[in-house]
Amino acid sequence: MAYRNTFLRPSSLLLILFYCLHLTPIVFSLSSDGEALLAMKEYFSDEYRFLEDWSRSDPTPCKWTGIACDSKSNVIALELAALNLTGTISSHIGRLTSLINISLEMNNLTGSLPQELGSLGELRFLNVSHNNFSNLFPANLSGLQVLEVLDAYNNNFSGGLPADLGKLTNLRHLHLGGSYFAGSIPPEFGGMKRLQYLALSGNSLTGRIPPELGNLTHLQYLYLGYYNVYVGEIPPELGGLRSLIRLDLSYCGLSGSIPPSLGNLTKLDSLFLQINSLTGTIPSEIGNLSNLKSLDLSNNGLTGVLPAEFVSLTKLELASFFRNQLHGEIPSFVGDLPNLQVLFLWANNFTGNIPQKLGQNGNLLRVDLSSNSFSGTIPPYLCAGENLQILVLLENQLTGSIPEQLGHCNSLVHVRLGHNQLTGSIPRGFLGLKNVEMLELVGNQLTGEIPEIFQAPSLEFLDLSENHLFGVLPEGLGNVTSLKNLFVSGNHITGNIPRSIGKLGQLFSLDLSDNALSGSIPVEISKCQSLSSLDLSRNQLTGKIPPELERLQVLDFLNVSRNHLSGSIPFQLQLLLSLTTVDFSYNNLSGPVPVHGQFEYFNSSSFLGNPGLCGEELTPCSVGVVSARGPSSYHQKIKNEPNLLAWLVGALFSAALLILIIGICCFLKKYQQFMWGFFRKESNIKPWKLTTFQRLDFSANNVLDCLNEDNIIGRGGSGIVYKGVMPSGETVAVKRLSSQGRKGIAHDHGFSAEIQTLGKIRHRNIVKLLGCCSNHETNLLVYEYMPNGSLGELLHGKKGALLDWTTRYKISVQAANGLCYLHHDCSPLIVHRDVKSNNILLDSDFEAHVADFGLAKLFQVSGKSQSMSSIAGSYGYIAPEYAYTLKVNEKSDIYSFGVVLLELVTGRRPIEPEYGDGVDIVQWVRKKIQTKDGVLDVLDSRMGSSNLPLHEVMLLLRVALLCSNDLPVDRPTMRDVVQMLSDVRPKDNDCQQGENLVSKDLVNV
Repeated sequence: MAYRNTFLRPSSLLLILFYCLHLTPIVFSLSSDGEALLAMKEYFSDEYRFLEDWSRSDPTPCKWTGIACDSKSNVIALELAALNLTGTISSHIGRLTSLINISLEMNNLTGSLPQELGSLGELRFLNVSHNNFSNLFPANLSGLQVLEVLDAYNNNFSGGLPADLGKLTNLRHLHLGGSYFAGSIPPEFGGMKRLQYLALSGNSLTGRIPPELGNLTHLQYLYLGYYNVYVGEIPPELGGLRSLIRLDLSYCGLSGSIPPSLGNLTKLDSLFLQINSLTGTIPSEIGNLSNLKSLDLSNNGLTGVLPAEFVSLTKLELASFFRNQLHGEIPSFVGDLPNLQVLFLWANNFTGNIPQKLGQNGNLLRVDLSSNSFSGTIPPYLCAGENLQILVLLENQLTGSIPEQLGHCNSLVHVRLGHNQLTGSIPRGFLGLKNVEMLELVGNQLTGEIPEIFQAPSLEFLDLSENHLFGVLPEGLGNVTSLKNLFVSGNHITGNIPRSIGKLGQLFSLDLSDNALSGSIPVEISKCQSLSSLDLSRNQLTGKIPPELERLQVLDFLNVSRNHLSGSIPFQLQLLLSLTTVDFSYNNLSGPVPVHGQFEYFNSSSFLGNPGLCGEELTPCSVGVVSARGPSSYHQKIKNEPNLLAWLVGALFSAALLILIIGICCFLKKYQQFMWGFFRKESNIKPWKLTTFQRLDFSANNVLDCLNEDNIIGRGGSGIVYKGVMPSGETVAVKRLSSQGRKGIAHDHGFSAEIQTLGKIRHRNIVKLLGCCSNHETNLLVYEYMPNGSLGELLHGKKGALLDWTTRYKISVQAANGLCYLHHDCSPLIVHRDVKSNNILLDSDFEAHVADFGLAKLFQVSGKSQSMSSIAGSYGYIAPEYAYTLKVNEKSDIYSFGVVLLELVTGRRPIEPEYGDGVDIVQWVRKKIQTKDGVLDVLDSRMGSSNLPLHEVMLLLRVALLCSNDLPVDRPTMRDVVQMLSDVRPKDNDCQQGENLVSKDLVNV
């Protein structure tokens, strides 16, 4: 009873209540897993606040964003994919010992992967793909014995592949592609017995492909190519991978022959071996792959014929063998393949007829058989299913007529049948297909009239030149308002030039030369405001040259020679400052030759054969003739007696203004550091934000310390570049972009574009962006420092002799690889828009890095043009069609890259006075290489001459000229450029060509 009385005393009840209240926080405190997650969160930057619900007030983290728990409230899944997180993964992740699934893909996480991942013994799925992780890959993951998926694709890891991963016997999926792993593939990888998916593509791997990979008998997908450079052959042991569905060994330097053992891979649906140095014949055993849908052996050195055993490949959809040395006929069964969609055989030595049943299956999409020696007729059923989009048969020996069925094939987009021996007339409807963009029939023996065009809403390129066409130009040409290039030269066309041509507002080039056209030059041509090239020569035109042609403000080339034109050369044409070439010769023109504007630089050959013309280099003009130099010149009237007093006042005012400007500049220079100190003080009001793209050991203040005049290493149109040394000793380059415009309006100057672009792309030949700073007043970009500066500065400076031929060739390949990545491997695609030698930076090993993405443009669809509001880029590098139409796509970059290649070969700048007014390096080189001596004259003497491999230099020059072709459609893609540059330096020595052969080849370009 005493015990009970004591228990019931009020003081005891208060004591019990106190203990209950004291214990309450302990009962409801956050679990240890939650504490670990909050510790991890401290290392994240969560811009969009996806992790805002991660709160210490919750007893468990099980309801937090991206978190899943088991029945005991242990965290088993960390699913934070695509949340735009930045920062690093801290070691605290090792405290989540129950984790089964880690999904961090598609963020912007940087730094190293923590070694603590190796302690998560329950982990089955680890996905860190599409981030910016760097440094060495963790070497202690061999303890994750239940791990099934390891995906680290598209990061910046370096060093060797960890051999210990071969101990993960439960691993089914391993993707380590798209980083900078070096060294060879560990043979230990052959120990992952359950592996079904292995991708190591897109790294810097070397050595031989280990035959031990043939032990992975459960493997279904194997990707080892793209930028890896292996030595030796394809291991025959890979023929033991009988579960394999897809084998991709493309673009990785393999040599030797294709092992017949690959014919054992009967489950294979895709075999990609393109862009290697494979030789020998195609093994007949490939015909055993009855499930094969895609076969690409292009860009190799394969010889022989297509094996007859391919008749068994009835599921084949893609067959690509272009750029080899294959010969013989296409077996007739190719036309019977029921599922064939793509057939690429161009640039081989095939002969005989094209199978006449080709396309009868109704599935054919793309056919390119160009640059062979095919004879016979074009198959009639190519568009049987109305799916055919690409038909390229140019440069063969085809005869007969164009099949009438093609005149109804509305799926066609690109048609190139040029340089054959085709006869007959153009099928009715062929020129009016609703989707066709390019139609090229040049260099055949076609006859008949040009069909009337009623509709062709997409047609941009039409070339009917060098045939035997007659009749008149159809009035319906004016309805093709999308037309940009029209070539009908070298035919027998009569009648007048239709006035409807004036409706072609996008027309860029018009060539009607070498026909029998009569009548006058229609004034309506002056309405074609985009016209750059106009050739009406070798006709029977009469009347006067319309003075209204002065409206063609982008006209570059004008040829009206060998006609019957009369009257004078309109003095209004002096206003066309874009003119670089004119030819008025052999007409009945009279009067004085204009002498102002570009006419000051044209020589007498442009005016020969006109007895009535007079001028400085022609017959002197008589006293009664009014000179085009005189007061009557259009817009050239000046006063004969200037006001001397007004001139003196103006001169004094200008001098005073100049002195004032110089004084201000000196003041700003002297007090620059003081002003920057004041500016940094003001930044306390508007704090700096440092955004990092990988783990950095410095702060925004360290970056600001670089901004003084002594550190300036470059100035450009978008800002100033400083060199800086961080506290850790790391050297960086800081680019300051001015952002104050008129009236205080902030201008971006490409900052957003550069950040958005470089923040997403990673490639060894693209400059690495470390971070960026902004305080809404000034934008700063922090790059890795390139000790050797830009290619342009080095090439055109006193140190140009440091760039021998081998170094220049290496730079060309590396820069091409960087641009190829932008054009083909990014999503969305990226067009740089300012490719030039000053935007190719060189590291300490003279390795090239494409830089400066302030003008970059993202494209959702390859090959589609976009209109810009103004011309962007650098003079001398801008593609002709870009300058005149403001439309840009990948081909604009390729033209600019061609100019860079010409700089590498010649050592000259894109624009130099020596070329002549209005002439750039492209036009200068094309003119010089017409002779063998001229070809040698363009080469940079600093490359040396005694041991210079002339055949290699000439091949590089040929690639440069192909890239800088005036017509975008004739320029190669960057994939083709990379391949052609790789072919410049073959591995064997029996590929050398004589200088005369190379010179002739250059002239043909």
